[in-house]
This record gives sequence, structure tokens and C-alpha cells, in this order.
Amino acid sequence: MTPPGHTAPAPAPDPELRALVEAAAGGRRDAFGRLVERYRERLFRMICYRVRSPGDAEDILQDVFVQALRNLRRLKDPDRFQSWIYTIAANRIKDHYRRGRWRALFVGGAVEETEGAESAVDPAGQDTLDAMARKDFWRRLEPFMKQLSPKEREVFLLRFMDDLDIKEIADVVHTSESTVKTHLYRALEKFKGNRFLRDYLKEAAP
Repeated sequence: MTPPGHTAPAPAPDPELRALVEAAAGGRRDAFGRLVERYRERLFRMICYRVRSPGDAEDILQDVFVQALRNLRRLKDPDRFQSWIYTIAANRIKDHYRRGRWRALFVGGAVEETEGAESAVDPAGQDTLDAMARKDFWRRLEPFMKQLSPKEREVFLLRFMDDLDIKEIADVVHTSESTVKTHLYRALEKFKGNRFLRDYLKEAAP
């Protein structure tokens, strides 16, 4: 996760990723399998942050990869694969909301649910101190998230938890880069006003 307030440069084109996407689009299942390996954990974490249910997140993730496999040949620019597959994930999340099986994002009681999600994305486990740090982080994060509008919240998560750049976020949420920057600016202003989170990040910094 990129710390809020730190600006990361836009990633350069990845020749290896482009080659994998082109090979997978050409029908090579082994290449698609490598794409799955490359993005599985990141996408699962993204979905779990929003679902609060590892089981539902796993189901949605499988659907994301099925949709990606079916539609990969339609992707005209292989360099846009990352934002493209995140867009598929975002759309599957919206579908799940519309079917009424999800609760609102970061609702009350999320601390307990988040513990389960965090353990699911880290099956190897962490020591007790790390687990306590994760719990403390989510306790501090939840009140801040409730201050954000839905658009601010999604942009904030995509930027700082999913590490997408501004252009990729714009692709995922189907809006302009300037609008993304506006929502991100507003979220960061609220972040700066949250003393607990600001102090937490200072303490956690190496």
C-alpha cells in the first residue's frame, strides 16, 4: 500500500506483462495461468477489502478470471491489462451489490469482519504483534472511511490500497483523470485532518 501523501510515478510499460497478455489472447492457457498467478492475490485483497467475506471474495475472484479469459481478445491495448482486469473486478462488485448480497462498504462492525478478511489474504499467518497491528490499523481506518463519499472512498482505496495510478483509476471508475484527482484531493484533505491515522503512519514509518 502506498502511504497517503506520497506521490508515486506512473508505472512504465511492462514488456513481460504485454507478452503474457498477447500470448494469452492468442489462446495459450499457460500464459493466462501466469496472469492469474500474477494478479490473484492483489485482486483477492482488493475484493476482500470491499466484501468483508473471504468466501464471497473468492467466488467473485473466480468470476473475474472467467470473464477475463472470455473477453481477453477484445482488449486492444495489452499495456492496459491491469486497469482492464480491475475494471472487471469493480463491475463484478457492483453486480454483487445490486443482487443485494453485500452490506454497505465499511459499515459498523467492520473490525471483526476485517480480521477474517486479513487472515484470508495472508494464509501463512503473521505473529501476534503483526495481527494486533492490523487490528489497530483497521480500527483507526474505519472512522476515516465513514467520512468519505462513495466516490472518494473508492478512489482512495484504488490509489493507496490497490496501488493503481490516476489513469488506471480513471479507467476503472469510468471518469476523467481530473475528476479522479478532485476526489483524491478531497479524500487526502480529510485524511490530513484525522490525527489518529496521521500519527499511526508516523509511528509505523521505518
